[in-house]
Amino acid sequence: MAAYKYLALNASGREEKGILEADSVRQVRQLLRDKGLTPLDVDLTRQKEAKPSGGLSPNRLLKELFSPRMSVGDRALVTRQLATLISAGLPVAEALLAVSRQSDKPAIQSMMLTIRASVMEGYSLAESFADFPRAFPQLHRATVAAGESSGHLALVLARLADFTEAQQAASARMAQALVYPIILLALTALILAGLLGYVVPDLVEVFADAGQELPWLTKAIIVMSDLVVDYGIVTLLALLALIFLCRRALQLPQVRLALDRQLLSWPVFGKLARGTGMAQFASTLSMLSASGVPLVDALKIAGRVLSNTWLQKQVLEATHKVSEGSSLASALERSDSFPPMMLHLIASGEASGALDDMLARLAKHQQNEAEVLMGVLLSLFGPLMLILMGGAVFTIVMAILLPIINLNQLVL
Repeated sequence: MAAYKYLALNASGREEKGILEADSVRQVRQLLRDKGLTPLDVDLTRQKEAKPSGGLSPNRLLKELFSPRMSVGDRALVTRQLATLISAGLPVAEALLAVSRQSDKPAIQSMMLTIRASVMEGYSLAESFADFPRAFPQLHRATVAAGESSGHLALVLARLADFTEAQQAASARMAQALVYPIILLALTALILAGLLGYVVPDLVEVFADAGQELPWLTKAIIVMSDLVVDYGIVTLLALLALIFLCRRALQLPQVRLALDRQLLSWPVFGKLARGTGMAQFASTLSMLSASGVPLVDALKIAGRVLSNTWLQKQVLEATHKVSEGSSLASALERSDSFPPMMLHLIASGEASGALDDMLARLAKHQQNEAEVLMGVLLSLFGPLMLILMGGAVFTIVMAILLPIINLNQLVL
């Protein structure tokens, strides 16, 4: 059976949209008529195609670019529901059907029904997830494939749900911590733009009529005001163009690699970037290894999770050494990019056969350190923005008051 999207009219003449499973378009139209609906349009949710064995064909490229997305929260919820249903003894196809009915989002319903149709055709769950690469990334698919091959799909899905939920919680904490500083930054920019664009120009006319010599601070503020009034739009466009050019430059592999390498040497932000990257790498590698993914494959996937391209390069080189027979600790040690405690814990885990547990401990430790450091930076950023905003407003007020004070002294 395949999943079909339909558009139909109900008894009151209103349009209704939905998804139905059937063997053909004719059967969908008959099912709609049985429900008292008049079908207007019926179409497959997704045209099925043969699963490619490898390479990047035009169809796969289009799939990568235009396949539906799924938020981290929705992916965690879907994974948790599948884990619960499969552990309860339901077949995978029935679990996918139940998840599609549970969701109130048409896009997720369509994806689950299409995946179910693929599973019923004989494909594995991981292969069926590959039809939606932006909704289920490679990390997700590789873990599910390992669970299917080991016969512990429910357990692996539960671990994957825990991992995804932890990612979502960390992202939510980060976004929540950034709200206050971003609001302060926006308010500071708006207040300065309003003062320089509207308040200062009106006062300049008063000072010009008085014909007195203005203090240097007032002259500087007047120059800044003229720039905002006369060239504000041009400056904004130039700033946007500069941001665009910087983003395009960062897309060049050599530029991004050099910048990421330099970032790791910065005093505070380098430590934060390294700690965050190590936490991502260790947690991903721990989850993949515990799910039965071979170490070399797990290293390749975990390396792609890293946002720092220099660390990605070091992990890739370490992966080649591990594939040649080297231990993970010694392979990572040669790069000089990983903290000593991480190397000691990995070496201890390899020696004791508890690498998964050691990686999980390491991920938790690195994540806690990164969160503490980020908390300190964000706690300082708020007061610094208040000082900046207060200092800027005070400077503008003083630039306005100084000529008035001088004028009063001349009158006296």
